[in-house]
Parts: sequence; C-alpha cells; structure tokens
Amino acid sequence: MHAAGSLPCDIYASGGTPCVAAHSTVRALLSAYNGNLYQVRRASDNATLNIGVLSAGGYANAAAQDSFCAGTTCVITIIYDQSGHGNNLTQAPAGGAAGGPDNLANASALPLTVGGHHVYGVYVAPGTGYRNDHTSGIATGDNPEGEYAILDGTHYNGGCCFDYGNAETSNNDTGNGHMEAIYFGNIKVWGYGSGNGPWVMADLENGLFSGVNAGFNSGDQSITSHYVTAIVKGAPNLWAIKAGNAQSGGLTTMYNGPRPNVSGYNPMHKEGAIILGIGGDNSKSSAGSFFEGAMTSGYPSDATENAVQTSIVAAGYGSNVGSTPTVGTTPSPSPTTGTTPTPTPTSGSSASCKVSYTVTNQWSGGFGANIAITNTGSTAWSSWTLKFTFPGDQQVTQLWNGSVSQSGSSVTITNATYNGQVAAGAAVSPGPGFNGSFTSSNPNPISFTVNGATCTTS
Repeated sequence: MHAAGSLPCDIYASGGTPCVAAHSTVRALLSAYNGNLYQVRRASDNATLNIGVLSAGGYANAAAQDSFCAGTTCVITIIYDQSGHGNNLTQAPAGGAAGGPDNLANASALPLTVGGHHVYGVYVAPGTGYRNDHTSGIATGDNPEGEYAILDGTHYNGGCCFDYGNAETSNNDTGNGHMEAIYFGNIKVWGYGSGNGPWVMADLENGLFSGVNAGFNSGDQSITSHYVTAIVKGAPNLWAIKAGNAQSGGLTTMYNGPRPNVSGYNPMHKEGAIILGIGGDNSKSSAGSFFEGAMTSGYPSDATENAVQTSIVAAGYGSNVGSTPTVGTTPSPSPTTGTTPTPTPTSGSSASCKVSYTVTNQWSGGFGANIAITNTGSTAWSSWTLKFTFPGDQQVTQLWNGSVSQSGSSVTITNATYNGQVAAGAAVSPGPGFNGSFTSSNPNPISFTVNGATCTTS
C-alpha cells in the first residue's frame, strides 16, 4: 500500500495540474480510489464482471478475474476512468482509416506483477482499440495538457499507430494539429529518433513528431527498458517528450521546445477524444501493451513529473509471467526465464484430462488461441505439462499463464508458478493462451497430452 497522496494523480493534483482521465488495469492511480478499474466479458455466456482494487489506492483484484474467466476466455470491455470525469474507454468504432468496431483485448494475455501482486495489463494486438469520443475536461484547441503512460518496451511494431491520448472526436483525420497523443513504436514513415527504436513520440496528426523537425530528431533516444514511462505534454507553442525506465531511475527529456516547424501545429486544434492502441482515424495496424496512464488539465511542471516517476518506480513493476518476445520479429520461442523448471508429474506419467483449443482471433500471418485444460481424474495435480503438435507451420510467438518451448511443430507448455495446482475435476485457472504465426494455413492441433496421458478433446 502506498502512503496517502503518493500516487500519480495525487501528485499531479498537488502540482496544480489534476488528472482529468486516469486509466489502469493494474492499480489505482489515486490514493483514495476504491472503485472499478476495468470490466471483463467472458465468452461462455457473455456475462460481465467489474474488476476493482483490493483496497483503496491498491492493486487490481486479478483473482476475481481468474475465477470468473476459468474454463473460458475473457476480453476487456471497459477501462474505467478513475478521475471522476467519467472518461471511460470502450470498444473503438470504425474510422476513416479502418472499419470497426475494433477488437477487444484478451483479458489474460498480459499477466505481470506490480508491487508483488498478480495483475493483468492491456495487450494490444493489431486490430485492437479503445476510444471515448464524448469526454469531459480533456483539453481542446490550444489549451495545455499533460499525458503519461506505462508501456511495455519489448512489445511494439512499425504499424500505425499505438497511441494513448488526445484525438479527434469524429474518428477521422481532420488535419494537422488535431491530436496530441503519446506514440510508442519503431515506425519511421514520419518522425523518428536516434538508433533503431522504439521511440516515444507525439502523434499530433499527420505526423509522429520526435522533436521540432518533421523527420529525424537525434535527441529522441531509442528505448531499452522493459517497462517504459512515456510522457508527452503541450501548451501554446511549447511541448515536450520525456521517457524513463518505469522500474528505476529518473526521466530523460527527449525534446522540450517550440511546436513543430510545420504549418498547422501552432496553434494546436485538439478535439478532446481519448484513444488507446489506435490512431486518431482508427488506424489499427499497431501493437503494444498498456498498464496505466493519465491525462491532466494544465501543463505539468518538471518537478511534478519527476515526482510522478518516483511514484511509478515505487509501485514495483515486476516481470511478465510468460515469454515476451518483441512483436514484429517473430523470434524462435524459448522457455521463459525466471519461471519454475519443467515439473515432475505427481502421478508418474499418467493423467486424466480434457483439452479445448480455441482460436480467438486471426489476422494475416498471425493468430491468438486459448487452451482450456481440465483435470478429469480423481487425483489432484501439483504441476502439469501439456504437449501437442501443430499440423502446419505455426509457431508460438508469445505465451501467457505458462512457459513454452517448441521444436519444429512440437509444442510443450508447462504451468506457471500460480496455476500448477489443479484439483480433481477442476480446470487450470487461469489457463494458458498464446499468440502465434503461420505462413499458409492455420489448422487446429487435434491430439493433446497432459503429463504423458492422452486427453479427450472438445
């Protein structure tokens, strides 16, 4: 638990620039907040459940999600605004660049620990997006604002555009300067910084800006940390980009100065919608992971932002549970470091089991899948090892709720530290899921074993 007044939106308020939107699926962003963080919907019956905090100012009650979603899949339907302005994020509609509604994030796709607590972030695969076009208190026109977000520095691509922040209310590109959002990725079509990326930049519409120039700005450094604090703020003819390691240290100022030297950005024409995971016109070929973020009324001081960074480091962002390769490079899967070694089955090499394999989403060359595993025997498992063979050339590129290794088409998944014990008649909870790639086709595997025994399928 944090001391009263020590969370990001407490600090922004103390600095005279209060949060007018505050979103997180992992924790409260105000010490007094004791409400809902997000809502999940399960596939089995379309029922919904609000996930709140364990206590005021505390961390998400992920155990409630695990119980509710056991044996099925869940998506995140609402990310609630903690600021009191009602600026909740929901499924993004169609826009000028792409149809809709957008996909919703798999609720169990991004497990991690924060402050030692098991929680879930928002895993944005291409096609996923959230939005609110009818907001309250968000800056419009050339009015000042600040924005921060905690993102996964290992999950990004070169698609447009993984954003969080201020966008058009019409879901269309309405011209230069009509957005002011945090961008994260390694696209170089517009602006870019030093090194190979990824970079924190500002999406100001019709340009991702890394500084005053429309293209290259050397001061915007490539990100190297796993968890990233990303900051964009803007005022009349003044704006800044900052970034830092969300686990340690301070902030680096990537840019601080006048508006871009391109027509249309001074003054700005912000419209005040809020987006997550997409561009202002619903461009949605991007990938990224979001844990928390907020938008302020007014231009935060450097001292305020430094204090926010100190608070973020104190929150204790830990390791993702499961492998987290960089999206866009499709590396060969390997067992996750930091997890338990391959377990020895409790009952020798026997198990009674049922497996249900479900493709939850598919796009060109990629897909997501969940695997429901049930112990149908009379003996509890203290650990489990699932094995199956892909019929095609599929490769697992990112797994959650377990550890994975793959040799050719043969896949082995072992339990995580928190879901290895399975009572007789119970399902693995939370069950494993993954994102994968394929070249030509994506047929489902048809045979599965758990702890060496062949399972029935459904």
